[in-house]
Parts: sequence; structure tokens; C-alpha cells
Amino acid sequence: MPKDDELRPEYDLKNLRVRKIGPGRTSFGDTVRLEADVVEVFPSAEAVNEALRFLIKVTKDNTHTLRGSKDDI
Repeated sequence: MPKDDELRPEYDLKNLRVRKIGPGRTSFGDTVRLEADVVEVFPSAEAVNEALRFLIKVTKDNTHTLRGSKDDI
């Protein structure tokens, strides 16, 4: 006999994560919420991480370059 429920067929409940309530619960890690315009450009966590790592490298490289030019004065 089919169940009469309101769940849509596209819901994938096999991969559903369930959180425990109370002191025994564990964290799923840090969560960062991205704005819609950012998600359009960076569709995955890997893409966001790659872009941020590049930005970190460029910022560090520019900081070292600027410090070097001040020392030369």
C-alpha cells in the first residue's frame, strides 16, 4: 500500500545528515554562507577555496614587495 506523504520524489533522504540534540552531539564543521552572486561565480567549495588561496598568495607577495621597496628608500 503506497504511503500518503508530502515528500517530493527529488528529495534524497539516503544522504541526509541527522544532528543529535544535547551534550553528545557533534559538529559538522564550520559553515560559511555565500551570497547568491558569489555562488554564481564559485559553484563549489573547491572553487571558493582555490580563489581564496590565490588571493592569500597575491596579498602575501604584494606585502613582501611593498616592504622591500620601503627598505630600499
